[in-house]
Amino acid sequence: MKELIFIPLAGLGHIVSAIEFAKQILNKDENFSISFLIMELPLDYGVQNFIQSLTSQPRLKFIDISLDEKTSSGFLNNHETFLYDFIDGHKSLVREYVHNICKTSSCYGFVLDMFCTSMIDIANEFNVPSYIYFASNASFLGLCLHFETLRNEQHSDTSRYMNSNEALSIPSFKNLCPTKVLPKHLLDSRLASTLFFDGIRRFKETKGIIVNTFFELESFSLQALLDSKMVPKIYPVGPVVSFEKSGHFRNNSLEIESIIKWLDDQQDSSVVFLCFGSMGSFEAEQIKEIATALEHCGHRFLWSLRKSPPKGKVDIPTSYNNYEEVLPKGFLERTKERGKIIGWAPQVTILSHPSIGGFVSHCGWNSILESVHFGVPIATWPLYAEQQMNAFLLVKELELGEEIKLDYVVDFEGKNNQADIVSAQEIESGLLKLMVKSEENEVRKKMKEMKEKSRVAMEEGGSSYNSLALFIKDVIRNI
Repeated sequence: MKELIFIPLAGLGHIVSAIEFAKQILNKDENFSISFLIMELPLDYGVQNFIQSLTSQPRLKFIDISLDEKTSSGFLNNHETFLYDFIDGHKSLVREYVHNICKTSSCYGFVLDMFCTSMIDIANEFNVPSYIYFASNASFLGLCLHFETLRNEQHSDTSRYMNSNEALSIPSFKNLCPTKVLPKHLLDSRLASTLFFDGIRRFKETKGIIVNTFFELESFSLQALLDSKMVPKIYPVGPVVSFEKSGHFRNNSLEIESIIKWLDDQQDSSVVFLCFGSMGSFEAEQIKEIATALEHCGHRFLWSLRKSPPKGKVDIPTSYNNYEEVLPKGFLERTKERGKIIGWAPQVTILSHPSIGGFVSHCGWNSILESVHFGVPIATWPLYAEQQMNAFLLVKELELGEEIKLDYVVDFEGKNNQADIVSAQEIESGLLKLMVKSEENEVRKKMKEMKEKSRVAMEEGGSSYNSLALFIKDVIRNI
């Protein structure tokens, strides 16, 4: 049996699509088996629950190589280096597992998350190739590689772009890219940023980078990467979308039935769905602005509303016991005929429903691809990570979204006393543009076209289908 070792970062935004990609390999070639080595973070973020809820599949194993809680939590003492120290702390456990697996199988390579490049060292010890599974888009990959060159080869001080209003020419973007939508860790000069780019530099040591995108969606960015002599082989294999129900909804079937029943009673493309990802939540003042916009815009809505953790504490949002405590007085009564508020949302199930006409999203890449897969146009409201850049990509480069905000940033650490508030007027304006009927809405029309292109890309003979086949062929050849 040919064995591939996947080492993901144990966050839902990274691991969900990596697992789905692994399944594609196993479905394509029955001679492969895959082991996922799971490094459980001190904050689980729902990953263990998700893994336990997965339908079992032959030749796919999940191996817990977690450190004991005391050791794992000890890395938190240094906030800037935590992630990299945490990953490096698992090297001996990875080495031990691979040593044992090699007694019964032939290891054909490591497939590493973008943050796990230090595991290239272990792959080299066993004399097997490494590949990167890049869970984001080709535009962001190009951005990371471009800034790595600026910093490490041209010794440019990118921190001068912090809080700047400049717009930069970046090879993977057609338009000038405003610095205000770039992830801050690409710009600042802190140690965490240096470590991030040290990892990006190591991409060049691998045999290839698998990207969760497809040529028809990001043809400009992918061509820019393919034209570059500085990067290894690129394999666009998307859209890799997971249709697994999370453990939350496996245990709460009545909850999902209630949502579907409500959606069944609505007209096609009449409902705007608001959902902000596994970490998405807002403070009371912002929630009131969203409620005001929903009430004024007149459209039917399904709103995933979750409670923020205490200020300054990084944790998963929780459920409200009573929505009235945070909503404007009388809002639920006034909107009961056209709106429904829920906690955690079964996002893929909802986006697949014909009544959904628009999606207000935090612009996580997995969410964007899910929306593309089902042809649902997006209104952008990014929160963290590279989501501001994704929002810019969606609205300005791909023209598949409407803008509510492009540069909103959530303050997880509670450092800002005065949070930025997006006004009800801004939100309502974005909602009204998003929900314009098909014949008048270019964004809606383009999204429907991209939905069809995404399906063709994954079918036999399609661009991503062929890219996956080439990857498997190269894995066998590279050994």
